[in-house]
Amino acid sequence: MIKHNVPATADLYGHWYIVSQGKIWLHSVDAPPPLCRYEQLPDFLDGSEPLSLLGAIDGVDCYLLNYTDRPETEEQWHSARVLLQQSAAIFEHAARACQVALFVQTHRYCGQCGSSMHLVNWELAALCHKCGHRCYPRINPCVLIAVVNDKNQLLLARSARHKTGFFSILAGFVESAETLEQAAVREVKEEVGIEITNLRYMGSQPWPFPHSLMTAFIADYQSGELVCQPDEIEEAHWFDMDQLPEVPMLATLSGQVIQYIAKGGR
Repeated sequence: MIKHNVPATADLYGHWYIVSQGKIWLHSVDAPPPLCRYEQLPDFLDGSEPLSLLGAIDGVDCYLLNYTDRPETEEQWHSARVLLQQSAAIFEHAARACQVALFVQTHRYCGQCGSSMHLVNWELAALCHKCGHRCYPRINPCVLIAVVNDKNQLLLARSARHKTGFFSILAGFVESAETLEQAAVREVKEEVGIEITNLRYMGSQPWPFPHSLMTAFIADYQSGELVCQPDEIEEAHWFDMDQLPEVPMLATLSGQVIQYIAKGGR
């Protein structure tokens, strides 16, 4: 359970997620968030920053410091993506910190009457005391689909935003009134023109860039020829399991699904 407006005392000890404009402050790009007392945090903090309790890692509390300004130097402010190389718990709390900070930033005023919003201290929500309007963080569900054919080949595609030689499984956002399964079938048809069957759910991963929740499926190829969607997919191919190209890192859900399939999982 999240707790806002935590009193900042000098000896308050924990993991500190200092967030500003979607980025996290770190001592270095390969370092975890600071683990120390409040009084040992960087000097640019003046004590006025809102402080929230996010949760705990191995019994040690994790705190969000929502820093509204940004120091002149940018070199110690990083995307939460760099923390994928740290433990899963560290990245999960970084994802939560970034999403909570963005929610607070974008819900200062009521969308119905314009009055000030107030953070609820027993759930992650903002409440207007004047009209009673309550808001929750935006979450955009996204489906990842790994398609395998009867030749034991994996379908991988390169989107327009990825470098040459880098491939991944298909992905797309869930639309209104769609189930996850319907979205998976539609996305594969739209992006590469084929039909799939036998969807199997694999897992999920929060992806705070800025609001996504990734859900992964494995599917069997059913019919059709590969036809890439213009302006979306640059190329798509069937790959043998022992000849896979460069793919997402194992810390990502897509990377985990690809490895699972490459090792014989179905």
